[in-house]
Amino acid sequence: MTRVAAIDCGTNSVRLLVAEVNDPAAGLRDLTRRMEIVRLGQGVDRTGVLAPEALERTFAALRRYQREILDLGVSRVRMVATSATRDASNAQDLITGVRGILGVDPEVVTGDEEAALSYRGATAELVGRPTPLLVADIGGGSTELVLGDATGPRPAGPVNAVSVNIGCVRLAERHLHDDPPTAAQIAAVVADATAAMDQAELTVPLRTAATLVGVAGTVTTVAALAAGLPGYDPERIHGSVTSAAAVAEVTAKLLAMTHDERAALPVMHPGRVDVIGAGALVLRTLVERVGAAGIVASEHDILDGIALSLAG
Repeated sequence: MTRVAAIDCGTNSVRLLVAEVNDPAAGLRDLTRRMEIVRLGQGVDRTGVLAPEALERTFAALRRYQREILDLGVSRVRMVATSATRDASNAQDLITGVRGILGVDPEVVTGDEEAALSYRGATAELVGRPTPLLVADIGGGSTELVLGDATGPRPAGPVNAVSVNIGCVRLAERHLHDDPPTAAQIAAVVADATAAMDQAELTVPLRTAATLVGVAGTVTTVAALAAGLPGYDPERIHGSVTSAAAVAEVTAKLLAMTHDERAALPVMHPGRVDVIGAGALVLRTLVERVGAAGIVASEHDILDGIALSLAG
């Protein structure tokens, strides 16, 4: 078996998956999954650059990951950097720092490449779900939307994919300045999300989806809240279905809460407290646009797609 390390460096978090993989058709055997909220995209929407303190938080997390990668005897490493790095004029600072820590260059992937990796990872275990599948990856800086008919661990073939610049960090920094946010601020997020969906539909026929699948922290947190879980439980969240009505209800509750009230929720990661409202609004807007009865939450996403890509 080959041991591989996949690293996803997003706008809000940097995550690590170390897995054993031989034949992609057999899937992955996880050895470890890690996530740290580093907020690499801090201020990027406004300034266009990666802040020095955000870079240092990211490098510190990667140093911890590198120790684990060495301890587990990994033979192949692939790191993918997404929205914040794509948007930053000083992305080379991240690339140089990562090279010094991991010994490999991070790949600053396009939105389409990010979308394809997310689709591959999210659909590997969804054989039998009604197709076409629409996979939505709501990140910190962007949202990837991929429509395809195939499932399984191998590349799915031709799919419709689009990446739009709406994410929980970007929209929270842009609009949600009060605690709790005002009606006007909420409306501004919805307007941006709606415009992005209009743009997305020029490429991806969102309303043709038979199954809507959501990955990443916004979707899984909303799913956990809708289920009333006493703590974050990936096994109970993975594959669960949150109805459209429950998405709307959870979103409304989050937007009515103060920062401290959201922080007290037992499933809430501290790094999501100030951005979950914006992410939930993007999710609600998407569910409404698709006309979906509900959304399937997947704990498998771009990380799994990166790991599978290392096995062929």
